[in-house]
Amino acid sequence: MTVLIIINTISETEGIPKRTTAIPVQICNDNAKLPAYARVGDAGLDIYATEDISIAPGETKILPTGIKVAIPLGYELQVRPKSGRCAKTKLRVANTPGTIDSGYRDEIGVILENIEPKIKDIEYSFNEDGSVAIKSILHGDTYNISKGEKIAQLVLSEVPTVLWEEVNNVGEIAGDRGGGFGSTGIK
Repeated sequence: MTVLIIINTISETEGIPKRTTAIPVQICNDNAKLPAYARVGDAGLDIYATEDISIAPGETKILPTGIKVAIPLGYELQVRPKSGRCAKTKLRVANTPGTIDSGYRDEIGVILENIEPKIKDIEYSFNEDGSVAIKSILHGDTYNISKGEKIAQLVLSEVPTVLWEEVNNVGEIAGDRGGGFGSTGIK
């Protein structure tokens, strides 16, 4: 029988006090790299691709990460995009933020979507008989991800448990701001 001891501590790294939470991790692919913080104080741990993969325009794929985790009760790992990748490409984490619940024990996968259109532009003219003559078609870009490349980031978040308290009218409870969905305007 395996006994796990989960320890929550306060540690100090380069003068920054931080609460730490131990999370058991299993490497399930020889190409896997443990998620890692790029810099001290970062919120997200970079997570890496375990294989070379291409994602065509309009395509969505689940990229394996080669790790399994046992998240403690009361926590989740959120899968979030890398800002640089989103700024420079049309690749997106499809279910941002993705949630990895404490009871999930299979391999973590990152759902990436290439939001490039299949056809970006068509240049055409009309023939003498009125039919269309296509001169050129500009296709959307296929993105290639290499093994070991950063594909997303993981953020550990505490998850409080909801206790519903049924009332007759929530509008009578202090704090109603009186609107939403653009009620404050854009300027």
